[in-house]
Amino acid sequence: MRARHDRIKTMARYPFQIIEKKWQKYWEENKTFRTPEDIDTSRPKFFVLDMFPYPSGAGLHVGHPEGYTATDIVPRYKRMKGFNVLHPMGWDAFGLPAEQYAISTGTHPAETTAKNINRFREQLKSLGFSYDWDREVDTTDPGYFRWTQWIFLQLLKKDLAYLAEVPVNWCPELGTVLAHEEVIDGKSERGDFPVFRRPMKQWMLKITEYADKLLKDLELVDWPHSTKLMQENWIGRSEGAEIVFQVKGYPDDTIKVFTTRVDTLFGATYMVLAPEHELVNKIVSQEKREEVSNYVREASRKSDLERTELQKTKSGVFTGAYADNPATGQAIPIWIADYVLATYGTGAIMAVPAHDQRDYEFATKFDLPIVEVISGGDISEEAYTGNGVLINSSSDRHSINGMNVDEAQKSMIVWLEKEKLGRSHVNYKMRDWLFSRQRYWGEPFPVLHGPDGEVSGVPEDELPVELPEIEDFKPTGGYSADADPILPLSRAPESWRIREAGGEKYTRETNTMPQWAGSCWYYLRYIDPNNSNNLVDPEKEKYWMPVDLYVGGTEHSVLHLLYARFWHKVLFDLGVVSTPEPFAKLVHQGMILGEMEYRLFRNTSGDPVSSDMAANNGTHCETGEELYPESVSAAGVEKKGDFFVWAEDTSIRIEAKAFKMSKSRGNVINPDDIVKGYGADALRLYEMFMGPLEQEKPWNMKGVDGVHRFLSRVWRLVTENSSIEPIINSSIQDIDPSREQLRVLHEAIKKISEDIEKMRFNTAISAMMIFIDSAMKWEIKPKSIIEPFLLLLNPFAPHISEELWYILGHENTLANEPWPEFNPELLKTDSINVVVQVNGKKRATITVPAEAEKEAVLASAKEETNVARFLEGKQLRKEIYVPGKLVSLVVK
Repeated sequence: MRARHDRIKTMARYPFQIIEKKWQKYWEENKTFRTPEDIDTSRPKFFVLDMFPYPSGAGLHVGHPEGYTATDIVPRYKRMKGFNVLHPMGWDAFGLPAEQYAISTGTHPAETTAKNINRFREQLKSLGFSYDWDREVDTTDPGYFRWTQWIFLQLLKKDLAYLAEVPVNWCPELGTVLAHEEVIDGKSERGDFPVFRRPMKQWMLKITEYADKLLKDLELVDWPHSTKLMQENWIGRSEGAEIVFQVKGYPDDTIKVFTTRVDTLFGATYMVLAPEHELVNKIVSQEKREEVSNYVREASRKSDLERTELQKTKSGVFTGAYADNPATGQAIPIWIADYVLATYGTGAIMAVPAHDQRDYEFATKFDLPIVEVISGGDISEEAYTGNGVLINSSSDRHSINGMNVDEAQKSMIVWLEKEKLGRSHVNYKMRDWLFSRQRYWGEPFPVLHGPDGEVSGVPEDELPVELPEIEDFKPTGGYSADADPILPLSRAPESWRIREAGGEKYTRETNTMPQWAGSCWYYLRYIDPNNSNNLVDPEKEKYWMPVDLYVGGTEHSVLHLLYARFWHKVLFDLGVVSTPEPFAKLVHQGMILGEMEYRLFRNTSGDPVSSDMAANNGTHCETGEELYPESVSAAGVEKKGDFFVWAEDTSIRIEAKAFKMSKSRGNVINPDDIVKGYGADALRLYEMFMGPLEQEKPWNMKGVDGVHRFLSRVWRLVTENSSIEPIINSSIQDIDPSREQLRVLHEAIKKISEDIEKMRFNTAISAMMIFIDSAMKWEIKPKSIIEPFLLLLNPFAPHISEELWYILGHENTLANEPWPEFNPELLKTDSINVVVQVNGKKRATITVPAEAEKEAVLASAKEETNVARFLEGKQLRKEIYVPGKLVSLVVK
């Protein structure tokens, strides 16, 4: 780590330390980027949004500024283009990490949260982002979560919030329920503690009521195709039938299953229940009870991902009970198996092993019947999942023999509905949203439990329901898979827990809301952050919504975006918002990896071995000999074509990989170090220059140094020294520019403008570098050419451009200057360069008038000395002219 920090040294090529602090202070004191409450609504608007951060104690890492810089470039550009811009920032500050830190250190989470927010805010301001800090929101502020609670009350009134006992991911050590994404390989993401599946009474939100709208309205948004697909798959809409199976010996108990292949009902030879299914304990035979109980316990230790892994060995236990196949009348055994989930469908399946590979493998392992009901395949070694004609599908109850699949499905549904044994049904993979957490540091539920168990919302004029002051934040009890926890809020003072009304005592809810709650609607509060009467003013919402650009990581592709869309649609139905979707355009920034790491492989004799001969298991891929990797510094590596090679012997390839930044690898880059050594503008510029915004990219300190040198060249273009009071470069004069100088400028204006609109920031920076290369060669540099360039540079490097603008004699910030407009007439040139090829090989480059006709260009090409000698004595078979670019001559 020390070697890396040694490279981050102060580079005094221009006084960025002074410049950046100066302009950050100016912007803050003058509220340069404040969006007024009263604006001219006849002007176009642009609402740009970052996925707001969780303010951890670690502060920002260099991955944060990547997306934030992108969302700073665009609004700076839009302001200069005449748009009203809304560019806010806030904090997603409730949640488990702050609470766990409070437990471990004995500090109140409110205290650590405030400290972390101050740290994040300070870092963001040091990077010169043009946020309107007057609109800052914090999900832990009672003035904010008052409206989070208000939204919950509306969900309760619309019957979209309810209490239910459901299987959850319970972590005894953390003392809370975890979301599926917080569980990895059966353990908590935070702390790596065991997690169990167990039933608990929880608040649920009926997101499934909006499943069809959430699917259909994906057509309305400009989002990455992969993100839309992930949401579609998560919702998982499928059409089929719900079928009722009667449990033998239990006349009051039936098992409902959902299937998309109702035509295969005659081939259902057994049933499978999820281990958590409510009927398991009731129907299990005495002989099987212990075996089933042990299996259920083991299944509770596995994640849903582990349980549904297609390649895993199938496991299961027979319950000793049977069900009636409604089509055949035959008794089929009821098993439990962990590959069936209680949270998908009905938590039960009818197994048709002849035509489902998972069922086939299970039936083969446990010697269960396999009955072919679709002709056309071979089921001797695997299930047949194709189409065909129905066979073995007739009984005294019904027959579909001889029908094709479509006919058979329609016939079965009509029969099932007639016999009241099933119905046509649409199923969703998505379940209702589990909305409870057994934590202290979260939004309190605005509900009361009555003496008879009834639940009611608190009166809206009593909002917000604030958290009580308690000393012990940790849940107690519940330190096993089955024990119930004692929640932190249950230890709150009675004055908070109990509310009397009409002579009755009501008890407050002691669960809290999940961290998702505050992040579901924060974008709306930015529009009207100080409104104490409404969540948002209707007229302001109508003007600013939807969000025009939303930028954030792919890790939020499904849940945050899905939950926010759900709440927005509820608010749309309530008339609170005017748009069916909250986020018009979505962009995911790619991850920034650590610097490239290089490894040389040696065999047991110590001889070097090329990395392409190293197998994944660390052995030689031909001899099987064990190989030993050793780290090589960047100085000991050379680039050769598409590969890296050892500088000492370039025939030996070197393994080159970049890894995710982590403390354990020691490859985390602190943006504060880059700002201190190179300046905020260099950090901003480098993160945009690394490559396309959406791509994954490795960090490279040489690249940071490179963009810093570019900024130093910009500085020297305008000034003659690097002192605190620089002098304007004597080559800059207030004279009329030449046509060539105008062409260079307007090429840059056109390219940079187009690239910002398309968020191709890396190529926009390339265009700036091309401009500087040209301008540095001019003996006299017209002021009227240099000033527009500073406007082009400003969204990317705002500090240096502001300072140079000031040095050139302007008193006011350039942030509100109009964006330069390019003149297409100035892009025209008197002459152009055309490449000449003979039989596909370049032989010359000719200069011809820009308006030259094809015949004249071809004639000039053939007269060129180095072209003529390849044509001499040969038959010219083809002449091709690509206007303004290429002449291709083909000879025999």
